[in-house]
Amino acid sequence: MAAVNARLQDEAVDHAVNLHRYSNGIVRRMVAVLNRTDARLSAQLAEQLMRLDASTFTVERLESLLRSVRELNERAYSQVLEALEPEIQGLAEYEAGYQYRALREAVPAAVQIRFAVSAVGADQVYAAALSRPFQGRLLSGWFQNLPESRMRLIQNTVRAGYMEGRTAAEIVRQIRGTKALNYADGILDRSRRELMTVVNTALSHTAQTARATFADANRDLVKATKWVSTLDARTSEECRIRDGLLYEVDTHKPIGHRIPWLQGPGRLHFNCRSVSTLVTKSWRELGIDVDDMPAATRASMDGQVPADTTYSEWLGRQSAERQDEVLGAARGKLFRQGIPMDKFYNDKGQWLTLDQLYQREGLTRP
Repeated sequence: MAAVNARLQDEAVDHAVNLHRYSNGIVRRMVAVLNRTDARLSAQLAEQLMRLDASTFTVERLESLLRSVRELNERAYSQVLEALEPEIQGLAEYEAGYQYRALREAVPAAVQIRFAVSAVGADQVYAAALSRPFQGRLLSGWFQNLPESRMRLIQNTVRAGYMEGRTAAEIVRQIRGTKALNYADGILDRSRRELMTVVNTALSHTAQTARATFADANRDLVKATKWVSTLDARTSEECRIRDGLLYEVDTHKPIGHRIPWLQGPGRLHFNCRSVSTLVTKSWRELGIDVDDMPAATRASMDGQVPADTTYSEWLGRQSAERQDEVLGAARGKLFRQGIPMDKFYNDKGQWLTLDQLYQREGLTRP
């Protein structure tokens, strides 16, 4: 019988991979919602700029002409938030259910007779996620900031364009970008990246809120929360130093070290991929006499914290199918041939293309 805490830690790493892939899909959908307004926004902007003569340019007149652009911009972000909130609610429900199932399946039946695993409601998690800030703001606060940030970019670009003598068409092209480059060369692309960061962090914040709420509801069974970081070339210094550290369940005070919890895994910084897992009490700590139980049963819940494992080590224990699912078939094959995970990234933590990877390793791509 596998030790409960080792099993929970392994499950946490596997689950984090699935959550990251799910999050990426939601991020793409939210950006697509924003993108659908870009053509209308650019057309509205061009129409208004045609009315603005360089000789009569003032900040006040610019603000007046851009009022309809501002309204369209605010509606676009309202539509994104309207599409995102059901996803957050669904994630709250899924994560609360997943944590309940994972602990129930791991803890021996003999323990659950005396200490039943407590479920937490999806509505409770959802309300908590919306009412607790991440990176200094509530979700609603971020969706007040994002449209303002994009509007400032537009205003500043228009103002600079007129100061430099550019035409309305040139200014609009600078703002939206060009179709040939899939509009990635426009200043609106910065807004897309900002949205991606906020949505990604909001989802990890929601998942961690579910984990924390569930841990608190099961304090009779759980003695600590363990920080688990995805250790690869993209892992931040803040997460690396916290990987494997223990914290009290309710107060998150450090156990055996001085590194603070701060906002916790999943929300320590933007795009944080760390998660937490539970460390259950031992039979003795629960007050259960197990002297007459089989040795395997006794060992299954000894309260010991499992040895730290890196993401690469965890992936190395998975099936070839799972490795290919995570890395892709080509990278999965290279991984099984001994190419370590950190070789898949450059020194800035960016994912290398396959051509770059083969070139770096001195290999011929099949």
